[in-house]
Amino acid sequence: MNIAILSASPQNKSNSMRFSRMLQNKLTPLGHHCTIIDFEKYDIPFMNKGKVDLAHLNDFQKELIDSVSKASLVFICSPEYNWMPSAELVNMFHQIGGKPFKHFFDHKVFAVAGISNGKGGKMPCIQITYVLNKLINFLDCESVVSSRNFESHFTDKELTPEGGIVGNEMYEKGINAFVTFALRTSERWNK
Repeated sequence: MNIAILSASPQNKSNSMRFSRMLQNKLTPLGHHCTIIDFEKYDIPFMNKGKVDLAHLNDFQKELIDSVSKASLVFICSPEYNWMPSAELVNMFHQIGGKPFKHFFDHKVFAVAGISNGKGGKMPCIQITYVLNKLINFLDCESVVSSRNFESHFTDKELTPEGGIVGNEMYEKGINAFVTFALRTSERWNK
């Protein structure tokens, strides 16, 4: 299965990247092809600076749109900044949430994780799920948002920079349930 993983933090060595690497480490040995899209390379203009032109995509935009369009399962891993998803992720939805980009949202399952260095991650999960459902509806897509999300608390203490799980049994149990549910949902949806 083709899987896209969006590490939606613009920061270098982010907790979102740790989490994304952990997902890749879990999914690749199962035979899945995983591509991580690193928002550290983000260059989608904000609304007051221009628009994304599907005919003239730059490198990051092309990698993002091609990888997600080809994927049947998309993990969106967003940091929580002041009870919100990253501004870059919100802007991405603004810029490509229209009819020319329907293929980005169509025929796939989205699974959402909120990433925090404290006891957070809930609000990005709620807000991203809401926006994705609105876009899927508005664009008349054959897609679904997984009903099981994951709030990654104290991520920098639970995961190594390479995405290794440090050893918290409850954290790993939650991750396994999140990943298994997303895979099962994708297999059912994409039959």
